[in-house]
This record gives sequence, structure tokens and C-alpha cells, in this order.
Amino acid sequence: MEGSISGRHQSPHRGASVEFAEYRKYVPGDDIRHFDWRVYARSDRYYMKEFEADTNLRCYLVLDCSGSMAFHSDQLDTKFAYARRLVATLAYLVMKQGDAVGLTCSAATIVRDIPPRRNVSHLKHIFDALSTSTPTGETGLVKALHDLAEKIRRRALVLVFSDLFTDPAAVLSCFQHLRYRKHDVAVFHLFDPSEINFQFDRPIRFSDMERNFSIVAEPGLIYARYREALDAYLQTLKHGCNEFKVDYRQVTTDKDYEKILAEFLLARLHAR
Repeated sequence: MEGSISGRHQSPHRGASVEFAEYRKYVPGDDIRHFDWRVYARSDRYYMKEFEADTNLRCYLVLDCSGSMAFHSDQLDTKFAYARRLVATLAYLVMKQGDAVGLTCSAATIVRDIPPRRNVSHLKHIFDALSTSTPTGETGLVKALHDLAEKIRRRALVLVFSDLFTDPAAVLSCFQHLRYRKHDVAVFHLFDPSEINFQFDRPIRFSDMERNFSIVAEPGLIYARYREALDAYLQTLKHGCNEFKVDYRQVTTDKDYEKILAEFLLARLHAR
């Protein structure tokens, strides 16, 4: 990550710091304060010492607040409630290590937009926004992510929490836009288990939670086509995320959210 505040992250740049990085050959115009005289005395060659630049992280948490996030099966939380736990925990962890964290809540329009800050009191604003936000209306995630890509000027970490109920090509264009702007992107793709296994045993009315539309269907008759469409949709998303180097995480709400976060953080630690 780029920045001027000392943090706990590897830097893409070289600069002034206490941590030595490597030697390189001297070129005219270099600051002679970093000239290594001991190496010169031993080898009669001019070498400069380089150090890791001080860094800080700016993290943007993007929460989908569209109506479909309110879905849940029996005895499970809604996708929205599950996502709030993930967002709140990560906000706390980012703030705890001295980095800046912000929150964007998006439905048909952006309903909350809290810019990243590092002070501890800022965390209360994020928690208050999470506690008062509700899932409703159509999704506006695509526009929100494109706007975010244009708004963020400095390299940042962007974490997206959504069921991605929109055209996969449009979603992938957002990810491509963010990656083109040099941002690190990870997405938590949220599902209720019933959306994956589709284990309904009687005729049922399926309602669009973002628009005024519903249909009665026999699950056994449409299961094969549903699975075919779902598999094609997931394959498109995963392939696109892999192409654009986006960290894709498929998450079901019956899983322990602490375990999901632990796996995510450990994977990123090992990828450094």
C-alpha cells in the first residue's frame, strides 16, 4: 500500500525507513547520504542502500444493501445480517492496526458513504451506519463500484460484500475498472444455502425481492435448468475474477463467519 503514515504493510516503493531493502548501483544524481562507504572500501565500487518506504493502508468496505440481501431460509440470518458481521469485524481489525477504513452502503443509490479515517472514534460512525442500514430496493452496486474507482486517488484495498444479483459482465467490468486503477480488490459473494442446494419439496412462489414480480413453480421441474444457469453464472464470475486478479470468496450464511475471515486473512498473509 502507498502512503505517508507508518503501517504494517509491504510497500511497492523504496524510500526512507529503518528497514533495509537492498543494494543497487550508484547513478549520478543519487543522494550520497545513502552511499555505502564500507562496500566501497571492500570492493572499490559505488553502491547505494535502499529501504522500504513507510506505508499505510486505506480500506474501503462496500456493503450491498439491495432487497435481495434480506433473503434467508429458516433459522439462519439474512445475507445482509451476515455481511454486517463480516464488515464490522474487518473494520475493527483495520482500525486496530492503525490503518484508515471507510464504508459505502449501496442500494439503488449510495445510502451511506463514510470516507476512510484512522481515529478510533471514526469506528463508531461505521458501526452506527451498519446498525441503521436496511436492505431494500434494487441493486446499484455496479454504479457504486465504478464511482468508487474514479473517486479513490491513491492505491487502496476494496472489499465488496454482496450477493451479486446483477449481470455478471457488468460486475466484472467494475472489478476490471478497480484493478486498472491499481486497487487491491476482494469480494465476498454471499449465498443462503437454499440458493445453492435448491432443496424445495413442493410447489412454491418465488418472489423477486428487488422488483414487484413473482412466479409459482414446481422445484423438481426447474431444478436442472436452475443448476445449469447457476453453474454458468458462477463459472463466469470466477473466471473473470481470476483474470482480473480479484480475490473471490464464495460464502454461505450457514458457515461460521469467524472461520471465513480467518481463512481470508491467512490466505492473504501467505500470498505476500
